[in-house]
Amino acid sequence: MISDDNLAAIVDDVFARDTFLPDVSQFVDLTQHEIQALKTTYNLADAHTHQRQSDAQREIVASLPELWYESENGLQSEAEERFLDAFFRLHKQPTAAAMAKTLLSYSASVATMVAAMYLQKRDMSVSLVTPCFDNLVDLLKHMGVKLDSFPEESLHDVGSIHRRMSAVSTDAIYVVDPNNPTGFTLLKDGKDGFAELIRFCKDSGKLLIMDFCFASFVLCSDDLDRVDIYRMLEESGVSYLAIEDTGKTWPVQDAKAAMLTASEDIREDIYNIHTAVLLNVSPFVLNFLTRYVEDSIADGFASVAEVIRENRRTAREMLDGTMLEYQEPIVDTSVAWFRIAGSDVTATDLQAYLFEHEIYLLPGTYFHWDSPERGERYVRIALARRPDQFADAMAAMREVLLSHD
Repeated sequence: MISDDNLAAIVDDVFARDTFLPDVSQFVDLTQHEIQALKTTYNLADAHTHQRQSDAQREIVASLPELWYESENGLQSEAEERFLDAFFRLHKQPTAAAMAKTLLSYSASVATMVAAMYLQKRDMSVSLVTPCFDNLVDLLKHMGVKLDSFPEESLHDVGSIHRRMSAVSTDAIYVVDPNNPTGFTLLKDGKDGFAELIRFCKDSGKLLIMDFCFASFVLCSDDLDRVDIYRMLEESGVSYLAIEDTGKTWPVQDAKAAMLTASEDIREDIYNIHTAVLLNVSPFVLNFLTRYVEDSIADGFASVAEVIRENRRTAREMLDGTMLEYQEPIVDTSVAWFRIAGSDVTATDLQAYLFEHEIYLLPGTYFHWDSPERGERYVRIALARRPDQFADAMAAMREVLLSHD
């Protein structure tokens, strides 16, 4: 009979073997990687918010019972109006607030699903920017939407947007701004970049779909400002859908809300699809999210921006001199994009190697969804983490990378 001590030693030995690590190369999308990362010591994969509360945010948490009963006693419409007013005030979108036609859902994925259902119902094809987060690709494909791609580089030079986008032959164009993972934004040219893209879509009769889920980080940029994009869209007469989200901004345990706004010509169709998906977002969730938005208005977005800035600086400094070369973004979003330089190692192999050391980041292959081989030169690191834990992760990662060299 095996003694308890010997049994414990055998179990420890078995679970220490690499054979018990899953083969991450078999995962079919980035979300499956992120699920595995949640089980890993150093989770640098998902862009969800894992930082701690600021002092003011802890006061919001302490007031949750009060917010609960306030929600219980109020009208759903009042909770929605307060939230949307605060959100669009923070994001400097007065036209969206005044139009009062934005639909609410529980996540950007749900809003994207509604957009995909509209495309499928109308038998419309769409060209999606690459690179981008692959759940957009999967949602469109699962809805049976005909999908093509266009490179982000087509938007880099405002003077050539119209010419380069003329190669797009689909019925709709899907842009993520700021883009995840690169941090590119049309705002680098002020209004001009958006104006040129809108003009192209209007001239060519294409539906413009805009994903603004990382737009809050524009508010962290000293040299950028969000234009009133909804005014530009409405005045142009272009057909459009715009998606916004709270999920990448505040540390609220994944309780979030997303917004979907449609141009008047397709508004009724979008509304009818949306009501088939859900009735409403919890008034309690809207109530306490409103408090977080108001807190960011009051502190100039400092509680969010300071964590991201510190962790971005740590990543740049700690990974300097390794095979990972930092890619400068236009917008400092909550993710950092690195190119593998001076090494033949692929992103797939590097991810697997780091995983063996309890460090999990995302390979660029899935972001370059139309040409995964191009993505083998890139990896993405999530920054919305506790700075002390993030610094530990960067120190461990630097050690592993230097030993690998």
